[in-house]
Amino acid sequence: MSNEKQKLTLEQEQERNDAYNAYVEQITPTHNLWANMGKAFLLGGAICLLGQWIVNLAMNSYGMEKEDASLWCSLILVLLSVILTSCNVYGQLANWGGAGALVPITGFANGVASSAIEFQKEGQVFGIGCQIFKIAGPVILYGIFSSWVLGVIYWILKLLQIV
Repeated sequence: MSNEKQKLTLEQEQERNDAYNAYVEQITPTHNLWANMGKAFLLGGAICLLGQWIVNLAMNSYGMEKEDASLWCSLILVLLSVILTSCNVYGQLANWGGAGALVPITGFANGVASSAIEFQKEGQVFGIGCQIFKIAGPVILYGIFSSWVLGVIYWILKLLQIV
């Protein structure tokens, strides 16, 4: 009798496992790599197209030099990113376009703005002041560190007259 109970329990356990696996398979989202890459390309391309349009507009309509037009482009893209983040639109764009939303300047501005928005209820100092670089901090840290390492490598190569 003990074997029957054990056999029944093993059969029930197998049914339960099969049902659970079917449930997990049903609710797990499926991803289409080509569709995701296409969306990222479209969103990233649209952001870059907007940036190029801003540069061209500044140069042709306002007579700015290329460097000045590029600076204005950066400022406007950061401002638009922060505004879209605060209106909860940038997150929706990022969900749709994935990596395309990580075009460096807009993605970085989104990271800083979203941290500031998330922690504003904790106050100016302990909320925004302490948490604003929560996401962007590692980017800044490793960006500075890697540029330092590359600078040392370049310096050594210059000393060895390789470069």
